[in-house]
Amino acid sequence: MTEQTSTGPRDRYRQQVRSEVRERAWEQIAEAGASALSLKAIAKQMGMTAPALYRYFASRDDLLTELILAAYRDLAGVVEAAAGAEGTAGTDGTAAARLTAIAQAFRAWALANTQRYLLIYGTPVPGYKAPPEATALASRIFAPIVAGFSAAFSPARPAAAPPSGPDQAVWRSLTFWTRLHGVISLEVAGHFNGMPFDPALLYAEEVESVVADRR
Repeated sequence: MTEQTSTGPRDRYRQQVRSEVRERAWEQIAEAGASALSLKAIAKQMGMTAPALYRYFASRDDLLTELILAAYRDLAGVVEAAAGAEGTAGTDGTAAARLTAIAQAFRAWALANTQRYLLIYGTPVPGYKAPPEATALASRIFAPIVAGFSAAFSPARPAAAPPSGPDQAVWRSLTFWTRLHGVISLEVAGHFNGMPFDPALLYAEEVESVVADRR
């Protein structure tokens, strides 16, 4: 008798069901937010009983974790690709170009994956605690930024600047990261709608300002 492999009919069916559950979960999140995610509602939509669906996802938090980790992995891959296989080491010009590339790739990902962006960077889901793997993936996303500012950092600093050295690279990275999120979060939430300016230009100006360290 042939041994069943991971590509057997049962496994393929399981993966199909899990994939459909994830798709319907994203639909729920888009309609009512992550806090409203309900396995029972998904089971009803799929014509299944809730106990049957729990064979594929043990709980709402189990499903939520899978969605969050998938979003983090996707974004980490985008950021790392933008940074380049060799990281951000190089001259100030090279580091600045790569930091700009990271910023633009990040915005493009956020606009193309609005619900994924909001799930990992928006309002936390009450009572949910992300696993350590989420922190590790978040670190992967942030690491190329720190590497870029470490490469671009110049010891000649204004008197009011934070201490030089590795701490300065982290400081500038945090400034870069928070300002990117500020513009993207407002844009994704629709707060720029109807305003007489191009959010892409505002974002580009913020990126250039932080990379060039203009205060």
